[in-house]
Amino acid sequence: MNTQSVFTIKFRRALSLTCGLAIASCTVAADETPSTCYGTTAKGRLEHGWQLPSSGENYVAYSILGVGAGRTYLHSEVQKIVVETYAELQRKAPNKVFVYGETGWEEGGQFRPHKTHQNGLSVDFFVPVLNSDGESEALSTNTFNKFGYNIEFSNQGQYDDYRIDYDAMALHLLTLKQVADRHGVKIWRVIFDNTLQKQLFATKYGTQLQSALTFSKKKPWVRHDEHYHVDFELPCQ
Repeated sequence: MNTQSVFTIKFRRALSLTCGLAIASCTVAADETPSTCYGTTAKGRLEHGWQLPSSGENYVAYSILGVGAGRTYLHSEVQKIVVETYAELQRKAPNKVFVYGETGWEEGGQFRPHKTHQNGLSVDFFVPVLNSDGESEALSTNTFNKFGYNIEFSNQGQYDDYRIDYDAMALHLLTLKQVADRHGVKIWRVIFDNTLQKQLFATKYGTQLQSALTFSKKKPWVRHDEHYHVDFELPCQ
């Protein structure tokens, strides 16, 4: 992990502490009650949502403001899967850095500007990237680029000095699937830009990815080039 990436993660951790210990340490619901989901990802709600940690050894949230505003809650089972996946990636690929995006409200429901993310089963992950030196680096997400959601990668997977680290992305998705399987949870679909999917499938993990996960072939209402959206599947009321 390069010096800038280490600094970025340490800085965001320090910033989260200045925003209040409740933000930095809010990893589960206060009483640790398992979540209950209702309805669908597009029309639903959630009880006892669990919040993702604001950072870990190899990952950070897209925005401390987003964490503080309560935009990073999930179903308890999905939250555990996401956190455990990062722990496994730290062992498998210790030099890789990851950034997660928005997930949903503690009680679910409408989550503008997203059309889904309503019942705790949807997660946005920002693409892992390599800098001009070929080193893994946390994608810069800030108010100027709408906390990362306004970033536009080219059809070649380039943005400024960044290029998408497809190997790290593929490893993340496969590990996410493996951890979800251990929890008895299915991954319903992955939404990622159709053109960039081809480059993802060209990695050494491509064949395995296509057989393990379902990638949406429909053109999404927003491009999904700077992030990939993952929907999990659980029995909901």
